[in-house]
Amino acid sequence: MSRAPAFHPRSWSLGVRLFVAQGVVLVAALVTAGGVAALIGPTLFHAHLVEIGHSPDSPEIPHIEQAYLDASGASLLVAALVATGCALAVSFYVTRRIRRPLESLSRAAEALSVGQHEPLATGEGAGAEFDTVAGAFNEMADRLASSEQTRLRLLGDLAHELRTPLANIKAHLEAVDDGVTDWNTETRSLVLAEIDHLGRLAGDLNEVSRAEEGRVSMDAHDQPIGEIVRDVVDNQRPRYLSKAISLRIEGTGDTIVRVDPIRIGQALNNLLNNALRHTPGGGTVTIRIQDLATAQVSVEVTDTGDGISADQLPHVFDRFYRGDASRARDAAGSGVGLTIARALVEAHGGTLRASSAGPGRGAAFTLTLPRSRAEG
Repeated sequence: MSRAPAFHPRSWSLGVRLFVAQGVVLVAALVTAGGVAALIGPTLFHAHLVEIGHSPDSPEIPHIEQAYLDASGASLLVAALVATGCALAVSFYVTRRIRRPLESLSRAAEALSVGQHEPLATGEGAGAEFDTVAGAFNEMADRLASSEQTRLRLLGDLAHELRTPLANIKAHLEAVDDGVTDWNTETRSLVLAEIDHLGRLAGDLNEVSRAEEGRVSMDAHDQPIGEIVRDVVDNQRPRYLSKAISLRIEGTGDTIVRVDPIRIGQALNNLLNNALRHTPGGGTVTIRIQDLATAQVSVEVTDTGDGISADQLPHVFDRFYRGDASRARDAAGSGVGLTIARALVEAHGGTLRASSAGPGRGAAFTLTLPRSRAEG
């Protein structure tokens, strides 16, 4: 794209363009005033002199009219000088007020282009419009920073989690190559298990990224929360029976909520999977449904399992967080189930919190959702 010549208006600074615009208005005003004074003024002045008793042929009238024209010209000249000075002062003031926020916005854009996502733009007191633009820019920078942090965390988590299954696969294959072990059914099963784990990991990472960034599609409609809970429990009960763990529901759950039952069911399934992994045989997992006074309904999943220490509680929803051995994920989990569950619940305007009395004393995960407006 060719640059505009130096004399082209597009190459002028903001102050020059503002002064030129005011100069054009000023010249138009002076030409109009001068034209009116020169063309209409003498005629009107002559008529007034005749009305007050001067003869139309009086030799005084031309001198008086000339004095009028001279006075008008001098007045216009003084007015032009004063107006030009005012135009310069106003142009300087306005340009200075506008230039500072524009320079701030320009610096922030340049910083953003090189990967700095801090909110750097300010309105600099130039008015509500500039404050709005600066606020929108800073909000965009915050969102880009959040997306960048999500991306970096995802890459770090992915590298960390891929290391173990890949190392296991490599170890098994090297053992076969070195003749330490044979390629038999057991070795094949171990390798396939690690490959399956990699597949689940890839799917869960995609799911948690979509959930955290709000890109999960929702098909919300009104439904009793109890129906969703009972469907999930019916699906989970055979797995609980095989481990001799009691799975109970307390509360009818007649409260209507406006949710996507598949997504909320997915969140509940993740909570029950977590409880199943950390509850020993003979234990109990209870799902308690309660109406809250805050126009919400809660679903609490309580287990009698490993429990969570106080220093681990703030991190249980972090992706791939590892506490002590009792809370570390087993081979059946990818470490992001609770993260996905919280993101799905928050996408419905709800909350998901964890609590525990300590190691060996079980844990509770409380899911809250707003009641449907149809409940009135």
